[in-house]
Amino acid sequence: MKPDRYAVLGNPVAHSRSPFIHALFAQQTGQVMDYGRLLCPMDGFEAAVRAFAAEGGRGCNVTVPFKLQVPPLATQCTERATLAGAANVLRFDADGWLADNTDGVGLVRDIEHGAGLALAGLRVLLVGAGGAAAGVLGPLLAARPASVSVANRTADKALALVDRHAAWAAQHGVALSAAMLHAPGADFDVVINASASSLHGAASPVPTRTIRAGTLVVDLMYGPAAEPFLSWARAAGAHTRDGLGMLVEQAAEAFALWRGVRPETAPVLQALRQALASS
Repeated sequence: MKPDRYAVLGNPVAHSRSPFIHALFAQQTGQVMDYGRLLCPMDGFEAAVRAFAAEGGRGCNVTVPFKLQVPPLATQCTERATLAGAANVLRFDADGWLADNTDGVGLVRDIEHGAGLALAGLRVLLVGAGGAAAGVLGPLLAARPASVSVANRTADKALALVDRHAAWAAQHGVALSAAMLHAPGADFDVVINASASSLHGAASPVPTRTIRAGTLVVDLMYGPAAEPFLSWARAAGAHTRDGLGMLVEQAAEAFALWRGVRPETAPVLQALRQALASS
């Protein structure tokens, strides 16, 4: 049987762990599929996607910097992709393309199942208001924390993200607000870094008073990039988690969307951590 073709598209894309993850998912669930990487020219994303679909591709993941370009290509967008204004998954159906954003649900599942912390009723600080924050805010609100504060260096950007999600927050009974990085509040139950600060090696974009002993601090990055922020948090007594769990969980959601079966994520996350540790 010829394997169904999938790929992750981005620029850069050689670093992507998605082929490793999806190969293990396929092996675990008995799915016959091939998953690769496709480097897209910065000005040629749409052409690359259409060529991949025309050559028999069944679907794809999309990573930076193209997530904002995905929804306009789709015949149908899921509610969470529409809310985020960006998508990281396409499924090529015979009657059109479906776009989805699995980042947020991946984060929520990693927090609630991987870290074992139910978000309902908690106070959450989301650091950043760019594409990464937009991708996770909707599902975070759907988990019904007591409040979510979006802190960003530029107030207007945080306010715009909050405004776009205001009705969704009200629907789920969550107090949603915007704040500046230097004064976001104190003693949060969960702090999530969705900003670019880790890419620049910064220890923390927010003051130490945002966390306390026992706060769960999550960086959406993983590996050496996440370590300065997570080390800062651990020094203050916080529990920490990097973005690898979210990476595996969002991939499982995409896999289920494509194949109709949900893989077990815990053994894949363990295998991925072992592979990274030995590389």
